[in-house]
Amino acid sequence: MQGKLLLPAYYMPPISYFQAIVQQPDEIVIDQSEHYPKQTYRTRTRIGTANGILELFVPILHGRKTHIPMKDVKISDDHPWQRLHWQSIQTAYRSSAYFEYYEDDLNYFYENKFEYLVDYNAQQVKLFLKMLKIKREVSFSETFEPYNTEEIDYRRAIHPKQVLDIDSIKPYHQVFEDRQGFIPNLSILDLLCNQGPQSKNFL
Repeated sequence: MQGKLLLPAYYMPPISYFQAIVQQPDEIVIDQSEHYPKQTYRTRTRIGTANGILELFVPILHGRKTHIPMKDVKISDDHPWQRLHWQSIQTAYRSSAYFEYYEDDLNYFYENKFEYLVDYNAQQVKLFLKMLKIKREVSFSETFEPYNTEEIDYRRAIHPKQVLDIDSIKPYHQVFEDRQGFIPNLSILDLLCNQGPQSKNFL
């Protein structure tokens, strides 16, 4: 994987995900062959609300297989999670400076059904790269790449329960900062809604 940045496909990725991308200016390779790991950003994101951090979870279909490739993980539509997520996002960011600017593009992911989690997440990653004006090629791995210690492999480094070395988020104005203080490393959505075209300067 020399010269390529190996990343998982996260749901509305945290700011640190895009910090990693900015720091490694090579092609992005999304690993779709890794075994799906539980309790990661692959199915969750964090947004800032009047009551603090709110975690949103994408439900998936749980089969009998314990080791299933990420590309085969399917989204469950047993309950209206998309409607609930969109309502939470609107409540959190409707008063932010740039939410209306991005609203139509974001709403697409809550009005349309996606069968596979990796497709849903990867399309979001591409949209956020466009919003951030980061021009980068994005491809998918054909086979599983073994985990290694090279800095270009961030599949395990960016995790809800782990603090990153690159996780030095520059403070920026947040909607509920007067109540909650500054909350670092929320979804990139938080940065975009609050800083708009200037968001890349905070990465």
